[in-house]
Amino acid sequence: MTASNDKSHIIEPALALLEYSSIAAGIEAADAMVKRAEVDVVQAGTVQPGNLLVLLGGPVAEVEEALKAGLPVAADALLDHIFLPAVDPAVVRALAAQRDTRALELASTAVGMIETRTVPAAIRAADAAVKGADVTLMEMRLADGLGGKGIVFLTGDVSDMEAALEITAALLTDAQKVRQVVIPQLHGDIAGIINRNSRFGVQLAWRFYRNDNFRGE
Repeated sequence: MTASNDKSHIIEPALALLEYSSIAAGIEAADAMVKRAEVDVVQAGTVQPGNLLVLLGGPVAEVEEALKAGLPVAADALLDHIFLPAVDPAVVRALAAQRDTRALELASTAVGMIETRTVPAAIRAADAAVKGADVTLMEMRLADGLGGKGIVFLTGDVSDMEAALEITAALLTDAQKVRQVVIPQLHGDIAGIINRNSRFGVQLAWRFYRNDNFRGE
């Protein structure tokens, strides 16, 4: 019932994430959940465009019990939520901002992108994709810098990538989707950009600082 400072293992085996349009509502719901069950609040905080995310981890039964307490609280402000009783370890690593770009080095590698309107939808799609097809979760970006959207980058063979995106297309509702794309052979320049970082500002700064003519005055 108390938040832990050690976040290295507590997301597994079960994960729940709730997204609220009201910060006050999200905090109220988080309080109800941790008072009901022995779960860890892995993180709770604000994201663009002024929403609140609550990420819970712990034993399956406890996370389920916490959700029973939290979902009715401020339900009118709940934008989306997920419950993953056996979250894939690759998703946990991506939540910790770990990136796996090794597969982009292969010329035959395809890139898949899943863009969603909510953070829970992106995590749900990433988990389903890596469980349902032989693809690698390269990166997952959530909310900040995206106006509240989520985007998932996957790599793998074309046939596996198409299978993965078929799974996620069936899983997500039209209200949750923005766009899904498979690029069979990503151009080297674009692959290099994704390998380094998909954020425009970070990329631009990187290019300036590696330019011999840039002095930073």
